[in-house]
Amino acid sequence: MDLTLLELDRKLDRNRAEPIYLQLYRRYREAIAAGRLQPGDRVPSVRSLASELNLARGTVELAYQMLTSEGYLLARGPAGTVVSQGLENLGGARPKAARKPAALTLSMAPGMSATPHPLQMGLPALDAFPHKSWARLAGRAARTLDTSVLGYPDPAGYEPLRREIATYLGISRGIACTAEQVFVASGYRGALHLICHALLRPGDAGWFEEPGYPIARRYLEHMGMRLKPVPVDDEGLNVGAGVRRAHDARFAVLTPTHQSPLGVALSLPRRLELLQWASREQAWIVEDDYDSEFRYHGRPLPALKSLDRDGRVLYTGTFSKVLFPGLRLAYLVVPEREIERFQSIAQQLAGACPILQQRTVAEFIAQGHFARHLRKMRALYAARRECLVDTLTDMFGSRLHVQPQAGGIHVAAYLNAGQDDKPIAAAARARGLAIEPLSSWYMTRTSRSGLLMGFTNVVDARHAQRLASTLKQAFDDVAGG
Repeated sequence: MDLTLLELDRKLDRNRAEPIYLQLYRRYREAIAAGRLQPGDRVPSVRSLASELNLARGTVELAYQMLTSEGYLLARGPAGTVVSQGLENLGGARPKAARKPAALTLSMAPGMSATPHPLQMGLPALDAFPHKSWARLAGRAARTLDTSVLGYPDPAGYEPLRREIATYLGISRGIACTAEQVFVASGYRGALHLICHALLRPGDAGWFEEPGYPIARRYLEHMGMRLKPVPVDDEGLNVGAGVRRAHDARFAVLTPTHQSPLGVALSLPRRLELLQWASREQAWIVEDDYDSEFRYHGRPLPALKSLDRDGRVLYTGTFSKVLFPGLRLAYLVVPEREIERFQSIAQQLAGACPILQQRTVAEFIAQGHFARHLRKMRALYAARRECLVDTLTDMFGSRLHVQPQAGGIHVAAYLNAGQDDKPIAAAARARGLAIEPLSSWYMTRTSRSGLLMGFTNVVDARHAQRLASTLKQAFDDVAGG
């Protein structure tokens, strides 16, 4: 092996804003791309590398996990971890060296970067994931495979996982549903894919929050839907405006518990008004409950689906924000009378998550790890959010106005009137910060400007200070340009 510990240590900068695990991950990728590490070369164990570089084992473990999940490293149990023999099959060529932070572009979708960047939205706290418990359950799931799951999987999802999800939703979200109503999907887009094929047709008009989640917007437009922007105010989606703008809408897609990205909750009068509209017009409501688990003040709000008496709400949730995005595992709860239709569509699409991952998640929930992890993350995120907000307030004063909100895993910081958020966000990304301009979440032109940033991986006050200083430099770059 030509990548020495001394070389690794020299390249790790503990004063940089970029977390150490990402720096370590990049060093290995660069060494593989440059040929200094060859297929079959053995890399140090987590324990020995952590000891030699004076790092926490979790830091090295996270870097190795990312490299393994992307196919750069191969874990061989007692035989150790080696550089993958199959690198020539990754995209047809040896992987290229990791791109520099400046390669982040305006089109980068929240949470979709292969390599996590500071302040990136849509990511849970990667350093706080219970790796050991997960690895133990994943290993057991693989070792105990029986003939009942070795055949073609149920296209609706692994039945024990669907039971666990139904139980969890009944307790935590007030949704009374059976396992038969739950469909496991490959990410949120997988859930939308099912809905579009089962209930909608190309050309159908639908309400979409303004501002709203760009990935969902682009996917629905790709599927041929005619989206009508409906403004969001302090009470959430303006139902009256939706009726005036698109009275013929066949569906509405919204985030009622914690609006993405503004953070407001859909008020009870608006919820009832929306349900009445859907019942009257025989329209569908797609409820995206993407991060309702994280609320730091007061009790979690009930799901809109819990108020649905006419079977018009399609409820979607995801494990990406709670566990890790690499799972690509989401779920959809459909009205009871639509079970057969969705089963037929799922059979044709057959796009559920791999069975081993579903088994692992089912056991993770059943053994209580999921509930414990949520409790731990709520406390951790509340502290990390406060850390970032306090630092931004101290450093920027009246130049940034952070929107107060009761939950979620990102903050919205508004700029003063007349300031353009896109150049500032671009300058921040050029400096390695994965900040999103608020204006890019609008379908139409808007005078509202702000910066959206995730806080879950801001580990402490010192880290927050470094990130805020980098953001301030981005402000100065724009002002000086």
